[in-house]
Amino acid sequence: MTFIAMFSAALPIGIGATVVMDLWGLLLRRCGVATLNFAMVGRWAGHLLDGRVLHQAIARAEPVRHELALGWGIHYATGVLFSMLLVAVVGEGWLLAPTLLPAVVVGVGTVVAPLCFMQPVMGAGFFASKTPTPARNCLKSLATHFVFGMGLFLSAGLVAVV
Repeated sequence: MTFIAMFSAALPIGIGATVVMDLWGLLLRRCGVATLNFAMVGRWAGHLLDGRVLHQAIARAEPVRHELALGWGIHYATGVLFSMLLVAVVGEGWLLAPTLLPAVVVGVGTVVAPLCFMQPVMGAGFFASKTPTPARNCLKSLATHFVFGMGLFLSAGLVAVV
């Protein structure tokens, strides 16, 4: 499968899965559960462009222009990249008849990115170790990435039908 073909297949699946994940986040917020502020992702990326990778606490870092839009863009681009990973691992046959297990395994596997990269560079520590409730935050991330995996499966199913 060519890169263009993989990207074309993964694009709607990644966007759809990320929308499902965002709906989950909206439900959590409505229930009073704090979720990631994507402006902080944009703030981190803005500082990265200036050469700063690590932060003690990203919320205390100087705001950057358009950080919220930048953060949301990175969020959706990451969803598409993770979708491409799924397609690369399972192959194009899966696109014709998506199954749940590979989507959920990849979705859950993507939790490594926030727990072992984004949280540490933004000042929260590996596995949210520098937050007041690390275990709760890790479980929240795991649940969110499980939902993302379900979104991969559901979105792939919709794409296969269309």
